[in-house]
Amino acid sequence: MRHNKQNILHVLSIYYQLHYFIGDQFLYFKGKGAHEHVICSNHENLKSYAKKMGFEYSSTPIQRHISLKTDLKSLIHIIRYIRKNNIGIVVGHSPKGGLLAMLAAFICNVPTRIYFRHGLVYETATGFLRKLLIACDKITSLCATKIVCVSNSVLRQSIKDKLGSVNKQIVLGKGTCTGIDTRGKFNPENINPHKLSNLKSKWGIEDGDFVLGYSGRMAKDKGIPQVVQAFEMAKKKYPKLKLLLMGPFDSRDILPNAIKDKILNYKDIIWTDFIDEDQEYFYAMMNVYILASYREGFPIGILEAQSMGVPGITTKVTGCIDSIISEKTGLFIEDIDKNNIFEAICYYIDNNLNKQYSKNARKWVSDNFDQSIVWKHIEQLYS
Repeated sequence: MRHNKQNILHVLSIYYQLHYFIGDQFLYFKGKGAHEHVICSNHENLKSYAKKMGFEYSSTPIQRHISLKTDLKSLIHIIRYIRKNNIGIVVGHSPKGGLLAMLAAFICNVPTRIYFRHGLVYETATGFLRKLLIACDKITSLCATKIVCVSNSVLRQSIKDKLGSVNKQIVLGKGTCTGIDTRGKFNPENINPHKLSNLKSKWGIEDGDFVLGYSGRMAKDKGIPQVVQAFEMAKKKYPKLKLLLMGPFDSRDILPNAIKDKILNYKDIIWTDFIDEDQEYFYAMMNVYILASYREGFPIGILEAQSMGVPGITTKVTGCIDSIISEKTGLFIEDIDKNNIFEAICYYIDNNLNKQYSKNARKWVSDNFDQSIVWKHIEQLYS
């Protein structure tokens, strides 16, 4: 079988990961003469996004949970696609997408097999499930020719847990999988004031409101229950406080009904569902970004927010610990607890840290995580 290294296949679980894991990288490598391909679960927006970004695609169910019958069908689908399209580089994203991608690429003897380790999903698992998830990651690592850990803390933990050969594992610069568009999309200077004003009016955000923000899955492992509870506590002290939540409800890590009900019905909690465009305008509505996660790979949302001059409050867990500079671009929460989050919110507001941290946050991301920096590393990785 002939392998053409200009034909690059990305395998992912779900559609919206394309935005966070690859995004404008598609256009960059297309400009370099590459032919980009994608395999992921089907979605109503996949066709239009493929046309916009210039990649070919095929859909097959890539479920986050283990399903031997479905997974085997998807594996066969990926193998056939690789052979039909003379794929020379296979890039696997997320635990399941990575596992199926690396197995298929190994079977097809694709010369360049890159596994992006976006996080360590087993960190919040216990018992047999934890052992199974670790075993799956080790199989993925064994089949890969190179493993990209998206943060230094993920790399350290991966080596500690012996997930793969030390020589295979790298970090691209200071981290992330594709970087941030700090000059274009996530640049506060490019925000249209009239458009921002209209969007704020649409979503019920008034002048003088102090907005706590978040983007990502509405899930327990993101600390959403504790954030909602802390917001309720802080709302009593700061009447102009609002909580802006961008992202879909997770179908696997389901929120308690009481928390979901508050998100949907509390008048000062604004829930947008998944935002496919204009994310930068929603960051521009925020005063501070909160990520109370139990685990991450490298949280992109908090970097996008900081690129927009919005400081962050986050935890000291894997991934998150790499995402801010403590007391310069944001604050760390010691434990994921509603009282600790409440205290961090109060400290931030009472000390008027926005102006002080905002400029630092923008510079921190621009200097270290701009997409042009990361893409150069990926280009070297491909070649």
